[in-house]
Amino acid sequence: MEQLSGDQARRLALGAGGFARPHPDVVGARQLSAALDRLGVLQLDSVSVFARSHYLPLFARLGAYDTAHLDRLIFSRRGRYTEYWAHEAAIIRRDDWPLWQWKRDELRETFTRRDVWVRENTAMLDWLLSELARKGPMTVSDVEHEATERRGPWWGWSDVKLGLEYLFAFGDAVSAGRRGFSRVYALPDQVGLGALHAQRIPREDAQLELVRRSVRALGVGTIGDIADYHRLKITPTKDALRALVDAGEVEQVGVEGWARGGRPLPAFVMAGARIPRRIETTALLSPFDPVVWHRDRALRLFGFPYRIEIYTPAPKRQYGYYTLPVLVDDRLLGRVDLKSDRAAGVLRVQAAWVEPGASAGVLAERVGPLLRQASAWQGLGEVVVSDRGTAAAAVRGALRGA
Repeated sequence: MEQLSGDQARRLALGAGGFARPHPDVVGARQLSAALDRLGVLQLDSVSVFARSHYLPLFARLGAYDTAHLDRLIFSRRGRYTEYWAHEAAIIRRDDWPLWQWKRDELRETFTRRDVWVRENTAMLDWLLSELARKGPMTVSDVEHEATERRGPWWGWSDVKLGLEYLFAFGDAVSAGRRGFSRVYALPDQVGLGALHAQRIPREDAQLELVRRSVRALGVGTIGDIADYHRLKITPTKDALRALVDAGEVEQVGVEGWARGGRPLPAFVMAGARIPRRIETTALLSPFDPVVWHRDRALRLFGFPYRIEIYTPAPKRQYGYYTLPVLVDDRLLGRVDLKSDRAAGVLRVQAAWVEPGASAGVLAERVGPLLRQASAWQGLGEVVVSDRGTAAAAVRGALRGA
């Protein structure tokens, strides 16, 4: 496998990401765990205009499921999963906790050396650890301290929040799940992480394993893609890839159209990786789905320029507040801006767009049934389509026809 066409690269990437399989008839803990383990990391995000972002990658790969099952699986204090900065804030397997000790050590050294707040608030950090030891797992709002008040506008963190987040980064405090969407902080021993927390894996060995997993999860990726999956630096990623290629575990390939500055970009695949003959699926992708979370890779794979516009003033938004890419087989054919209007009991399609060169009719025919399924999955009824977007009329017509 020395050279891949663009079609082959897309199918390989989507197959590795779990899109080559039909949705199971029943989705329970086993199916959810298998999908989570295939991804390796499940990114968390607070925006919930349609649904919390971490619910969407599983919906895209498995179809409708009970989100309460996923919450119990990933937010249990002593369950199979925990949370760390493994991409951004993300769910990982509890057994993988030792793979991140190097990062916790690195963050402790970096922040202690460079961050004025950490250096000047050691007493606060010590006090928070003593409070966790005395009272057990707590959210920020559970902490009784005058420094729990936010400073400045709504995003301003209090000193207590800052302190707990630093302790979480260092591993002195860990996640005991979420309450609502607020992280519950605990000491490692309080959630059964003590033994895993004490393990020490050399940095090079841990990063080698993380790079191996990144290649497997991506299917095919450049050095930058692979580094981004677990937010590793480029140099150790290159070193790990060199070792994996030398060991025969990974192969270097070229991909049609993957170039920069007129020079081909080297890409990497697992040795013996099988390319699916076809991908047959229709899926709504979270902005934080591994298929699109690295925007440069989404552009190379699909010719799909993508950004979320939640921080863009409304008059300047091109596509909408929180648009979701629509995957149809092995192409991204469009994007929809969805809102769960729970007061009215409807799913609102605030905008629907078809990509240049794609058919609005084909997009609408495929995404219409999926929107009905998504609405039911969220406990909503009718799907209401606004007039905004190049595919709005077609999507509305497809829903009426259905």
